[in-house]
Amino acid sequence: MCQYQAHEGYVNEWHLAHYTGMARGGASLVIVEATGVSPEGRITPGCTGLWEDGQIEGMARIAAAIRAAGAVPGIQIGHAGRKASANKPWEGDDHIANDDRRGWPTLGPSALAFGGGLPKIPQAMGLDDIARVKADFVAAARRALAAGFQWLELHFAHGYLAQSFFSPVANQRTDQYGGSAENRGRFLLETMQAVREVWPERLPLTARFGVVEYDGHDDAFYPDAVGLVRKMRDSGLDLIDASIGFSTLNGKTPWGPGFFVPVAGRVKRDTQMPVAAGWCIDDPHMAERAVAEGQQDLVLIARAHLANPHYPYQMAVALGQDKPSRVLPPSYDYWLSRYRGPGKGAAQ
Repeated sequence: MCQYQAHEGYVNEWHLAHYTGMARGGASLVIVEATGVSPEGRITPGCTGLWEDGQIEGMARIAAAIRAAGAVPGIQIGHAGRKASANKPWEGDDHIANDDRRGWPTLGPSALAFGGGLPKIPQAMGLDDIARVKADFVAAARRALAAGFQWLELHFAHGYLAQSFFSPVANQRTDQYGGSAENRGRFLLETMQAVREVWPERLPLTARFGVVEYDGHDDAFYPDAVGLVRKMRDSGLDLIDASIGFSTLNGKTPWGPGFFVPVAGRVKRDTQMPVAAGWCIDDPHMAERAVAEGQQDLVLIARAHLANPHYPYQMAVALGQDKPSRVLPPSYDYWLSRYRGPGKGAAQ
């Protein structure tokens, strides 16, 4: 979950405390928020970045702290495309005005604005722009590796640049990057393949990708999306983090507890590859069923984990684990696994 607390892409003590706390609570994997591969790729001015070497040191502290707390350190890298140059959510969640020096020009596959509160018309990317952004992803992946991250996720979802290329609504190109599903998926596939060349085979490479839009056209969109996932699988992608496209204002997402679990299960069956998913899985038993029934291989917990950094411990208790506090550091385990009455060492 984006924190929007960075300055010029650099992380600080907020991020270190935040991610360390998530890891201490018993999470098996902690993925650092969507991190820009370039300055114009940030969602907001407060987003983290890995576009220059100076940003490695702060990220390395976070990766080391996550690992020391018992979790695998992961990071998500991406480019916000036409949704970039926006205010923080609590400051409007809309595009920064053109006369505001905090903002910047945006990029997209075509010169089409997202609309609503994001009215900026992006610059349609030329072939040189496409090559540069792919190279930015590769460079950011190298920096993530240098920082000590052991899990890399490419953010190809949520109406950001990669998803916009795949969207027949956002992408109106007539060259090799537009038109057919194969062409619309070319930027995503080529970027993923380029990153795979520099990201070690021993470490997971994953992608978050919107396989549905809920805009009334998923009967045509979903098969195209699954076809691209299969190509990425055959090119070395280890896991797909299935999500929603959010490429259009016409989407009508059926929000509700566990609403996306069946979609994840369908993706898993249709692609024959490991699948992760989140979205409103805020009940331990629901999460357990999603894995036990083979709907997904990994459950991603976001808001519930923000509300309670020790949510994995709470899940273990709810699911009847014999020694649930063993997911915690000894300093917490000692006090939570027993109660000692008044006297020396008593809990206060």
